[in-house]
Parts: sequence; structure tokens; C-alpha cells
Amino acid sequence: MKALIFAAGLGERMRPLTDRTPKPLLVAGGKPLIVWHLERLASAGIREVVVNVSWLADRFAPALGDGGRWGLRLHYSHEGATPLETGGGMLHALPLLGDAPFLAINGDIWSDHDLASLPRVPAGDAHLVLVDNPAHHPDGDFALDRHQVRASGADRLTFAGIGVYRPALLADWRDVVGGAPGADASPPRFRLAPLLRAAMDRGAVSGEYHRGAWTDVGTPERLAALDAALAGGR
Repeated sequence: MKALIFAAGLGERMRPLTDRTPKPLLVAGGKPLIVWHLERLASAGIREVVVNVSWLADRFAPALGDGGRWGLRLHYSHEGATPLETGGGMLHALPLLGDAPFLAINGDIWSDHDLASLPRVPAGDAHLVLVDNPAHHPDGDFALDRHQVRASGADRLTFAGIGVYRPALLADWRDVVGGAPGADASPPRFRLAPLLRAAMDRGAVSGEYHRGAWTDVGTPERLAALDAALAGGR
């Protein structure tokens, strides 16, 4: 299995920290956020990782190299000056990811989730990890009905930014996103959420509830809190 790390975002809410450093390269607990992912991916048996890059794209290779220090082989999916959003970024990275199911993880989260426990092949088109709703996102994203993820329902949870996907999820992306802004750009730019909701409607998204640690490192304050928590755990 290969993995994709979403690292192309502009990091606007993290300014001024991201004026010169991409958000996934910001440090918490003594190492960049993305390095925590690389270590966990390597521990899970992943050997090839694609990192999609846009904002300050030239900072990644000097910091991470070819991935050899973690026993990984890194590939960089360059999106240009404008990030392609999650759906467009995943589509753009498919030539590097291949035809088999792959793991994808947001570069701006931190979690102790055991990535080795994820299914290598999802039952449907995707398998998502859900967590309790943080204070800044109280309404959640999706509902978990036993092991099926639904677009709506009671007791909604937050998508953790960790999932396993079949490339087939993107097969009909044009029909799903229609004329959304950016869809007609070259390369196309669109969000992944509409494709996931369409897959949920046909019962093709499984999921799990992660009860452990998880942080969306979206602001300088949350980065500082994570850094303090990790430092305290050493």
C-alpha cells in the first residue's frame, strides 16, 4: 500500500507562522508535523509516500529528502501556485499512487491512531476515521451507523483526515462536482467531500471511531497546545 499526505494548503489561518514555512513543516514535540506521519506510516509497513505540495513547495525536499531516513521512498506531486483542494489534489496524485487502494492523511493533523490497523482494502470506495467533535467544529461532518458512514444522521462525528481510498472513488468526479468553481481548470480543482457524500449515498463508505488523541492543528494556538502536550509526554 502507498500513502498520500495532503500538504499543499496555503496555511492562511496559521499566519504569520506559515509565511515562510508550510504548515506540515511546523514543529510540534520537537519534530515537524509531517515527520510524525512519516514515522507512523513507516511503522505501519508503508514504503512509498506521495506528498502533494503547492505553497512553499520548494521547502519540502530539503527538509525531507527522499524519505530514506525513515525507510520510505518519497514522491512529490507538484500542484502549481494554486492548491487543487483535496479532490483535485488526490486526482492529480493518482499517477504516482497507482491502481491499488491507498491511505491518505491530512498533513496538518496529529493523532496517535495506529495506521497499521486500517484495512488495506476498503469494503467499498473508502474507509474513514472519525473522532469526537472538537470545540471549533461542534456540528461534526458525518454520522457513523455501526460500520457505515452516512452523510447525515444523529450524533455526527468529525472526519479525522485519515482514510483509505480506492482510486475508483474519483472515477465519476466530473458528474458529482459538476460546474463547481475550479472544476474546469487545468488541472481541475475540487473538494473531496462531495465525492464522499455521493459514495455514502450508495453505501460505499465504511468507517471507524477513534477514541484516542487527535488534533486539527489549524491555528497557532492549537499548535502551541499540541507542542506543550507532546513535550509534557516525553
